[in-house]
Amino acid sequence: MTEETDGPRVHHGLLGVHFERSPTTFIDGKAGDLRYRGYSIHDLAEHSTFEETGYLLMKGELPTAGELAAFEDDLKAGRTLPDAVLDIIRTIQDAHPMDVLRTAVSALAPFDPDNDDNSPEANLRKGIRLTSQVPMIVCAHEQIRNGRDPIAPDPALGHAANFLYMLTGEKPSTDAAKLMDTDMVLHAEHGSNASAFTARVVTGTDATLHAAVTAGVAALSGPAHGGAAEDVMRMAQEIGEP
Repeated sequence: MTEETDGPRVHHGLLGVHFERSPTTFIDGKAGDLRYRGYSIHDLAEHSTFEETGYLLMKGELPTAGELAAFEDDLKAGRTLPDAVLDIIRTIQDAHPMDVLRTAVSALAPFDPDNDDNSPEANLRKGIRLTSQVPMIVCAHEQIRNGRDPIAPDPALGHAANFLYMLTGEKPSTDAAKLMDTDMVLHAEHGSNASAFTARVVTGTDATLHAAVTAGVAALSGPAHGGAAEDVMRMAQEIGEP
C-alpha cells in the first residue's frame, strides 16, 4: 500500500521487485556491465576458462594453479550418472530436453552422498557434481533419443570440450572448444534472473540443492525465459542462409 494508491501495487514477474543484493554478480543492463565477483565479464570471457570462472563464483576468488587443478579433478570425478537415471532418460526420451533435464536432476538427489546434508560445505560438493552431471544429462539424452548409447566422458578433456565430445561423438577442434568454453563463462551466473530467483526461493525454505536446481530448470524452460533462446534458434533456422 502507498499513499498515492488506493490498493497494493502489483508487479508483473520480477519487474520493479528488489529482494536482495548478491555478492556474486553485478548487472547494469543499460551500461552493458556484467561482473562476477567484481571481475568484468569481458575480461573473464577473454582471459579465463569455465573452470576458473566456476571456481571464482563458488569460492569467491580466482584460483591458484594448484587450486584450479584440484577443482578440475573434482569436476572430472563428478562426470557420472547412475544407471537408474539413465533408465529414466530412456523412458522419457521423447519428451522436450528441458523436461528431461528437470526430471533427471530431481532423480539424481537420492543418489548423491550429501543429499541429506544442507551444510555449506556439502552444498558446494553437490554443486560441483551437478555442474558436471547436467551436461552429461543433456548429452545422454541427445544420444539416447537418436538410438545411440551415451558416450563416456573423456578425462583428458576440459569441461567445455568434453561436453561437445559427449554431444557429438567427435573430439572438438580447439576453436570449437574455446567458443563453447566462452559461452559457458557468459552464462555461468546472472544473479537475479527468473530461474536464479526461483532457485533462491526454494533454497530459502531449507529444501535441498537438487530441489532448488530442479525448480530453477523448470523456470528456465518457460518461453519467456530460457525458452526464448530456443525460439530465436528456430527463427534463425527458418531464415536459413542468405
